Amino acid sequence: MNTSNNNIPDFIKAKLESFKNWLFRYSKIIMPVILVICVAVTVTIAINANKKKIAEEEGVETAEELDESDAMTDIPEVPLVQDAVPEINELFNIYYEAMVEGDTDTMSRLMDHLDAMEILKAQETSKYVESYPTLEVYTKTGPKENTYIAYVYTEVKFADYDKPIPGMRTYYVCKNENGDYYLNEDGEEDENVLNYIREVNLQDDVIDLNNKVAAAFNDMVAEDEALADFILDLNTEIDKNVGEALARAEGSSTPADGEEAAAEGEEPSDETPGSEPEQEEPALVVTKVKATDVVNIRKSDSETADKLGKAAVGDEFDLLEEKGNGWSKISYEGGEAYIKSEYLEPSETMQADAEQPEENNEEPEEPEEEPEQTDNNDIETTGTVTVKENVRVRASASESGDKLGTAYVGEKLEVIMKQADGWTKIKYNGRTAYVKSDYVE
Repeated sequence: MNTSNNNIPDFIKAKLESFKNWLFRYSKIIMPVILVICVAVTVTIAINANKKKIAEEEGVETAEELDESDAMTDIPEVPLVQDAVPEINELFNIYYEAMVEGDTDTMSRLMDHLDAMEILKAQETSKYVESYPTLEVYTKTGPKENTYIAYVYTEVKFADYDKPIPGMRTYYVCKNENGDYYLNEDGEEDENVLNYIREVNLQDDVIDLNNKVAAAFNDMVAEDEALADFILDLNTEIDKNVGEALARAEGSSTPADGEEAAAEGEEPSDETPGSEPEQEEPALVVTKVKATDVVNIRKSDSETADKLGKAAVGDEFDLLEEKGNGWSKISYEGGEAYIKSEYLEPSETMQADAEQPEENNEEPEEPEEEPEQTDNNDIETTGTVTVKENVRVRASASESGDKLGTAYVGEKLEVIMKQADGWTKIKYNGRTAYVKSDYVE
C-alpha cells in the first residue's frame, strides 16, 4: 500500500483506534493472558536472582574452604622414575661420598639440618664404611614446585663384612633461592606436605620398590645368619662410641662405661623384685593380631610373593604362627596368608593351658607390678615407645638375657616401665620383655 508523507500520521492513528476497539472487545480473554505472562516473567526473574545468590554464596564458601585447607594439593599418580633429574643424582653422589669420608661440612651444606648427635654419628659410621658401590636414585614429584620425594637404593660395603648390604632411604628434596637442590630433613612444613609424602609412600610402585629391597636383605640374612648380628653389633658399637664422644664434649666421664656397668650389674638380678613372677608370663600366647599400618597381605613369607590383598590400620586377624624370619602367618579369607610382623601388634592373648583368652592374663601380672615400686628411680608408665635403632628384645634386663627377637626402627612397643638401670620393660608378643632404653623413645 502506497501512502504519502502527509497521510502517514492519519494512517497510524486509524490503526491505533482499530487496535483499541479490538482490545476492548476481547479484554476478558486478553487481560488474564497478559497477567499470566507478567507473573511468569516475575517468577523467572526471582528464580534466576535466587540461583545467582546461591551460586555467589557457594563460591564464597568454596573460596573460604580453600583458604582454610591451605589449598590442599592433589596427589598425582605419577610413576616412580630412575635418574630423572641429573642435578639430584649429583646431589646424592656428593652426599654419599661425604658420608664415606666423614666429611660433615659437606653433609651440612647439602642437608638443611644436622645436629651434634647426627654429626658425631656420621663421623663414627664413616670409620666402618668402605664405599657405596651401588647408588640408584628414584624420584616422584613433590607437593610443591621444584620439590621431589627421592628414594635412594644403596649397597654399602663395610670394612668387616665381605659383601655389600642393600638398603634404602627416603628424602624430601627442595630447591633453595639460589636454584640449588638440598635435602630437607625438616620437610614437614605443614600437614599438607606431611600427608602428601605419607600418601605417596603408600603408592604401589613405591611399596614394590621397598619390598624388593627388603627381599634382597632378607635373602642375605637367610644365607648368612650372622649378618643380623653383625649389623646389631655394629650399631651398638657406633652408638657406644658416639655416647663416649658426647660425654667427652660435655666434660664428663664416659657414660657408656656406666651404661655397661648398669647392664652388667644385672648379676644380682636375684635381688630384683618381681623376677620370679615373670617366669609365669611365657605361658601367654597371642591368638589375634591387628594391623598398625597399611600393609600388603601375601601368599607366602616373601616380599616377592603374590599379593592377596591389603590390610588397613586396625584390621584384625587370627594369628597362626609368628615365624623367626620377620613374618606372621595369619588366617585370611578361609586360608593362610602372611604379613610382615613389624606391621602387627597383639590384640588378644590367652594362656596356653586355658580357654579364657583375657581374664586370666591380667591377674598374674598384678603381683609383679607392686614389687617394682621399691626402686624410686623406676618410672611406671603406660602407652607405647618407638624404636629409634634396631635393638634386641630380651627375656630379662641383661645383655646376657635370652633373645626373644629384634625390634626394628619405627616399630612401636607397649611399655610397662622405664627402669633406672637403663632398660625398658615392655610387652612383646604377649609376654614381658626388655629392651635397652637408649634405643627407644
